[in-house]
Amino acid sequence: MWSFSDWRRRRFLARHPLDAQLWAQVRRRLPILDGLNDDELRLLGERALLFLRDKHLSALPGVELDDLRRLLLATQAQLPLLHLPELNWYQGFHELVLYPDDFVSPQKHRDPAGVVHEFDDERAGETSLQGPVILAWPGVESGGGWDAYNLVIHELAHKLDMLNGDANGLPPLHRDMRVADWATAMQSAYDDMNRQLDRDPRAHTAIDPYAAENPAEFFAVTSEYFFTAPDLLHEAYPKVYEQLALFYRQDPLSRLKQLQREHPEYQETQAQ
Repeated sequence: MWSFSDWRRRRFLARHPLDAQLWAQVRRRLPILDGLNDDELRLLGERALLFLRDKHLSALPGVELDDLRRLLLATQAQLPLLHLPELNWYQGFHELVLYPDDFVSPQKHRDPAGVVHEFDDERAGETSLQGPVILAWPGVESGGGWDAYNLVIHELAHKLDMLNGDANGLPPLHRDMRVADWATAMQSAYDDMNRQLDRDPRAHTAIDPYAAENPAEFFAVTSEYFFTAPDLLHEAYPKVYEQLALFYRQDPLSRLKQLQREHPEYQETQAQ
């Protein structure tokens, strides 16, 4: 069946093909792409170009954007969607605002007694339901390794979460997934982290303790780990890894293990 959106997509890519030299530089900067096959890399590159067509990158003073940096950001943004059907997963926002460094975000919090507390919070990224995605550029550039950190994936996971409304750790699941299975896996791991931190706020948790802030942050942090430290996530919470593999339709752990078998430089890969 003929599709206008498919025709428009093909027409754009024919007019704006992926620059091979630029793509090679991006791949060198993003080790988490290692192990993807040629078809996956081609599709990822195309989707990164389409992301840049559809989203506006607003660079504040101090951030210099060139074609390489734009493609570097877009590729990280599209990696989680690589094996998902093209259903406009990043709908609801059109702009990414790029700060030269961490920024101050005014916050409000209502405590159990009903008292509202206002404070400034320094952040590397921020996402709201209808607003743009805000990213500190150093965080964008430092992502891409197998080191349990990726600011772009983290913030865009919040946008996936918000497809159902306010972020609550439950993105729209595929038809072959069960909400009960998702909730059981996520809640059990989330509760486990909070028990550890209740006993010792300085406890060395298996994944970043920021995941215990609330269910939305748990989903965003575990999404980061899924793509950048899948071995650590699977070892700590295999059921969470299983649900994320079903949601993202990917298996980064198998890819990492194959890299470790075949390449000496990966044999000692682990998050620091």
